[in-house]
Amino acid sequence: MHYQDELHVAAAQLNAELGEVDANLERHLEILRDAADRGVELLVFPELSLTGYGLGSDVMRVAMPVEDPRLARLARTCGDMQAVVGFVEEASPGEYYNALAILQYGEIVAVHRKLNLPTYGGLEEGKWFTHGSEITHAQVRPGWSATQLICADLWNPALVHAALLPRPTVLCAPINSASGIVSEDFSNEQNWALNVRFYAMTYGTPVIMANRYGPEGASHFWGGSRILGPRGETLAAAEDDEGLITAILSRTAIARARFELPTHRDADTPLIRKLMAGYR
Repeated sequence: MHYQDELHVAAAQLNAELGEVDANLERHLEILRDAADRGVELLVFPELSLTGYGLGSDVMRVAMPVEDPRLARLARTCGDMQAVVGFVEEASPGEYYNALAILQYGEIVAVHRKLNLPTYGGLEEGKWFTHGSEITHAQVRPGWSATQLICADLWNPALVHAALLPRPTVLCAPINSASGIVSEDFSNEQNWALNVRFYAMTYGTPVIMANRYGPEGASHFWGGSRILGPRGETLAAAEDDEGLITAILSRTAIARARFELPTHRDADTPLIRKLMAGYR
C-alpha cells in the first residue's frame, strides 16, 4: 500500500455562542468549506464547539444524539476531509457526554467521550456530564491515523500514554481553556504550551490543539491554538483572534523523531501493568 508522506492539517480557533447550536452550526459549515478550499485533510474544532462551555443545566437542551440531522449535515460538507467537532451527546434520556464527533465521507466515523471531567477551580463538568470510558482512534488517510483527547484528558498522563500506545500519527487536542479558570496562580496560557509540547516531543507525535478565543460570560478564552511537529516544534500558531491555522505534517519526520527517541518501542507495557497492579 502506498502511504502519502504529507498530511495537510488545520485548527479552527473560533468562539462559540453559548447554547446557540444552530448559529454555531452555520459558522462550522463556513469553516469547513474554507478548509476544503485550502486542501485541508484533517481539521480540529475546539471542545464543545457547537454549544459553548458554561452550559449548566442547559446541557439537556443542547444535547443531540449521533443521529441528529445537524451532525449529518456537517458530515456531508466534510467530503473526504476528516473534521473533529465538539458537541454534547445524548446517549440516552438524561445521559449526556462532552463529546467529539469525528466526521468524514458523509458519516460519523467515531465519537470520543471525554474521559477526565474536571471538578476543580471554576470547573464543574462532573456535575453535568457522564465520563467516557474508551480511547478513540480513527484512520485519516492510508498511513495516517489520529487519536482524540478532550482538554482535561491531557492532564491525566496515564490517559495520554494509553491513547498514544496504538501509535497514531496525530494527536487531536480540542480544548476550552479560559484564563484563570483553575486558579489565579495556575497559568493556562503557559502550562498548556508546556503540556502539548511535552507530549509531542516525548512520543514523536504531532499535536493539533484547538482552543476558543473570546468571551463567554465572565470568562475569557485566550486562544493559543497551535500545531506542533513530532519534536515539539511549533508549525503554526494562532493570533489573538478567530481564524484558521494550517500546517503540513511529514510522515518521514515522525518516523525520524520516533526512531531517535523510541518512547513507543520502549514503553514496556507488561512492566507498567505489573507495577500498577497493586494500586487502585
